[in-house]
Amino acid sequence: MRYVIVKHGFDWVLALVLLLILTPMTGGLLLLLRIAGQEHPVFSQARVGYREQIFVLYKVKTMYPTEVLKQRAWLSDFCRFLRQYSIDEIPQLWNVLRGDMSLIGPRPLLVEYLPLYSEQQKKRHQVRPGITGWAQVHGRNTLSWPKRFGLDTWYVDNFSLKLDIKILIRTVVHLVHPQGVRPEGLADFEKFQGNSTNL
Repeated sequence: MRYVIVKHGFDWVLALVLLLILTPMTGGLLLLLRIAGQEHPVFSQARVGYREQIFVLYKVKTMYPTEVLKQRAWLSDFCRFLRQYSIDEIPQLWNVLRGDMSLIGPRPLLVEYLPLYSEQQKKRHQVRPGITGWAQVHGRNTLSWPKRFGLDTWYVDNFSLKLDIKILIRTVVHLVHPQGVRPEGLADFEKFQGNSTNL
């Protein structure tokens, strides 16, 4: 319990520092995407968080209509770059400040998946969801659903300061040498259909 309190405070301070440092770059990036994409550059979506509470997750928008991409060929490559290096995740620092998320934890998933979880899989909601996590440093979006849920619930059972530091270090390494990013044209992850079709 003591570490949970320390973890929340650490999350808040580091998220604030990172936002202050990254805001000029992020602001310029959003302005560029707003002009080029002709749409609002921030993507928002309802996700499931701590204790199955629903919250709105924010990301830099990297998916645009085909006609826009045809007019601006560079935009597709630029958005792929943002996803590859997880730059599109920067707005989730705001989610951390709001208390919706942690820097480290199971990635928050779609609300529609809630009725499909087994009791074991529901354990992932016993901690705040994270921007990065144990599953993300073990294959990111290339993992099968059973493997991903297994890593998430293992983290819930074993999370500690030492483990979180290990995940942070591995995350930095993965940012420098990206792995597990889906090719262009594919969703970040195939939809979870329930345990009978995902084993």
